[in-house]
Amino acid sequence: MKPSTVFRHLVAAVALYALLAGSAYAQATRTWVSGVGDDANPCSRTAPCKTFAGAISKTAASGTISVLDPGGFGAVTITKSITIETDGQLAGVVSAGTNGVVVNAGVNDVVTLRGLQMNGVLTGVNGIRFLAGGRLIVEDCAIQGVANNGIDLSPTTASRVLVRNTTISRVAGGSAISVTPGVGGSVALVMENTRLFSNKNGLTVVSGTATVNDSVVSGSDQNGIFANSAGANVLINVSNSRVTNNTAVGIRALNATSSIFVSNTIISGNGTGVAAASSASISTYKNNSLVGNTTAGAFTATVTGD
Repeated sequence: MKPSTVFRHLVAAVALYALLAGSAYAQATRTWVSGVGDDANPCSRTAPCKTFAGAISKTAASGTISVLDPGGFGAVTITKSITIETDGQLAGVVSAGTNGVVVNAGVNDVVTLRGLQMNGVLTGVNGIRFLAGGRLIVEDCAIQGVANNGIDLSPTTASRVLVRNTTISRVAGGSAISVTPGVGGSVALVMENTRLFSNKNGLTVVSGTATVNDSVVSGSDQNGIFANSAGANVLINVSNSRVTNNTAVGIRALNATSSIFVSNTIISGNGTGVAAASSASISTYKNNSLVGNTTAGAFTATVTGD
């Protein structure tokens, strides 16, 4: 073989290796964003990206996007398992006129959002909109100033959702957390150590289950906690919480397929403390404080078991 032919083959082999290597390492398991980054960068720690949207395309499924320093990192749509997190840095998502974070992932995907500060500046649609995915975890976040829902849970998949140590406020049009699954979808929500303050409604569940523990739902223009079944079953368990100063009803249930169980919870300062209508049920474990409401209302049943 002529030397020139050997050289050409060698060059082609090197080029092919480089192409394959580039494809294999195009996405990293951990990427970084910075307030002074650039989305043209590879999103490494030393060359971070500027936005979450810029980083997510360079992050492998089940990988992590970390925040290096304070900044506003923009709205993002998530279509795979991913963790977006910050450790002590201000990670802002300003979403005027749009959704802050949209999750439209696979049926087994897990999405974790940790330490984000979302502000819709009164025109944002939803803080977080969950359309599909297996698991959604929202921890140590703050959501404010959106027009529709703080967290809109409307998946078309069977989903489990954890909202922990999070504050949602100034939601003007819907609810701080709205559970309204789409066709074929379901939601099992756990809300723990979370504060829903000064929204139109606090927690509204149209279908599915919700466990509320060690949380505060206060200052809603309408309802604090609302089981509003439209035919599907709704089950809400409330324990060790405070439901206070909601203008209309503190804890409300509507329709026969809506059930709420309340334990060790203070219900005070509301227009009506508890209200069940159209054969709905709100049951007490006898250790609640239903005091100081304009109208107390009444539990429909008492739980007498252990």
